[in-house]
Amino acid sequence: MTLESDIALAIRLADAAGAVIRPHFRAGFAHEAKGDDSPVTEADRAAEAAMRRLLDAEAPRDGIIGEEYGAERPDAARQWVLDPIDGTVSFMAGRPIFGTLIALLQDGWPVLGIIDQPIARERWVGATGQATLFNGRPAATRACRSLADAALATTGPQYFSDHDGAHFMALAAKTAHKRMFFGGDCYNYGLLASGHVDLVVEAGLKLHDFAALVPVVEGAGGTMCDWNGDPLNADSDGHVVALGDPARLEDVIEGLACHH
Repeated sequence: MTLESDIALAIRLADAAGAVIRPHFRAGFAHEAKGDDSPVTEADRAAEAAMRRLLDAEAPRDGIIGEEYGAERPDAARQWVLDPIDGTVSFMAGRPIFGTLIALLQDGWPVLGIIDQPIARERWVGATGQATLFNGRPAATRACRSLADAALATTGPQYFSDHDGAHFMALAAKTAHKRMFFGGDCYNYGLLASGHVDLVVEAGLKLHDFAALVPVVEGAGGTMCDWNGDPLNADSDGHVVALGDPARLEDVIEGLACHH
């Protein structure tokens, strides 16, 4: 398959997930807690099932890694990584800042990613060697003159361990911390790709949480890495930095390494 056909398939996956999710939004739906106490709804499961059916029909040799239904064909060089609703807590609260994440990995490295917000109908599409598109138009991160000017986002302080939280707050103290905001999950990374946020820092993410974000952010001119500055791939440990202006990367890594 060509990259263009892969992108077209990813877009069809996003369309299929969105068609399932929209009728459930701010409506009655069943939900329960998973083993890690995170919530899952019938919309999560139905959206992933819809994407899996499409992949089984159109890319039967490719592997699938999904948040809700696990892995299929795990030895395949090409792996589709699916998170049907990234931000289920926001979805359940009727907040349209969740998203569907779709990634394609080649030999463990993200080469294509989509962030899709199906309620606002906002979609970021990123692919290796191509400019990220937001609703069909080029998206671009913004320049950041210094770390002190950076608007920082994270999903929430409750997701950090005490150790990681101390490092995060050490970094936050060096940013425009009175403009820091919590909440947003994958939507924050779309906002960064479109030049509205400078920095997103998180820990404890799984592959389905971050794989799609990498091509989107990097195709818009930003950079993504772990807390040591290393590129993200299937073996990364879930400590994630997304930065709109790569010139500030050394400052960010240094800030995260502050002793506490």
